Amino acid sequence: MAHFAELKTKPDPTGFTSDTHQVVERVVVVGNDCVPSDMHADGETWCINFFKGGIWKQTSYNHNFRKQYAGIGMIYDPVKDKFLSQQPYASWSLDASDDWQAPITYPTVTEEGDVRYMISWNETKYNADNTQGWEAVKSNDTSETPTKYNWNGTAWVSE
Repeated sequence: MAHFAELKTKPDPTGFTSDTHQVVERVVVVGNDCVPSDMHADGETWCINFFKGGIWKQTSYNHNFRKQYAGIGMIYDPVKDKFLSQQPYASWSLDASDDWQAPITYPTVTEEGDVRYMISWNETKYNADNTQGWEAVKSNDTSETPTKYNWNGTAWVSE
C-alpha cells in the first residue's frame, strides 16, 4: 500500500512567523496498483484525479523517504523534500538532521536513584533569561504544589 499526504498552504500554524507552509491535512492509503513506484509522479496525479484536486505528496510509512511518515499538522518542506514536525517553541531551531533542538542542551541528569526528573521546556523562562529553560519536578513529589527544579547546565537547582 502507498500513503499520500494532502497538503494545504496555510500561515505558520505555530504563529511564530508570518511565513506560509504546506501543512498536512490528511493522509490516505492508495493501492499499489495505482502507484508504479515510490515517489512516482503518477501516484500524486492519481490522488489529484481521484480526490478532485489538491496538492499531494507520497509519504513513507517505514520512513524510507521524505524523512518521516507524514501526520496531520506536520509541515512539508518542498526545498528539503521532507515532512517535518511543527516547531515546538519559537526559540528552537532545526539541526543538521532536520530535528528541532532547544537552544540549551538537554539535561544530562534525568534521574537520581529510583526518582526520575519529569523534564519540560519553559519558553517563558528562556525568554526572560537565555541561560534557563529546562525545568523539572521529581516523579515521587506528590505534593499539591510540587517543587520545581531548574537546570543550570550541570545540576538541578530548586526554585
